[in-house]
Amino acid sequence: QVQLVESGGGLVQAGGSLRLSCAASGSTFSIHAMGWYRQAPGKQRELVATITSEDSGGITNYADSVKGRFTISRDNGKNTIHLQMNSLKPEDTGLYYCNYHSFADGGMTYWGQGTQVTVSS
Repeated sequence: QVQLVESGGGLVQAGGSLRLSCAASGSTFSIHAMGWYRQAPGKQRELVATITSEDSGGITNYADSVKGRFTISRDNGKNTIHLQMNSLKPEDTGLYYCNYHSFADGGMTYWGQGTQVTVSS
């Protein structure tokens, strides 16, 4: 089992910034990916950004809608990731979920409980 603890989020005006963090603990593997997904009311959960582990190359991936505004990073040697969100827009509002996907152990996927991000216009 992998446990994910999320922090950050909140209410911000359009154009503002927020930073989300997520720490993974438990039965983690050195080859994995972590990332953020979001879900707005009445919409499906969608990918925001992901980053693979150091042993997997530290490869990042972003949704087109956040490229140039959001930056995902990880703490070296720790299973902790951060999502720096700048130039926030009202359409970025949603419940942001941390995700952990192992490339070993049968490819298990785990989710955090979610943290709310609200961007007012």
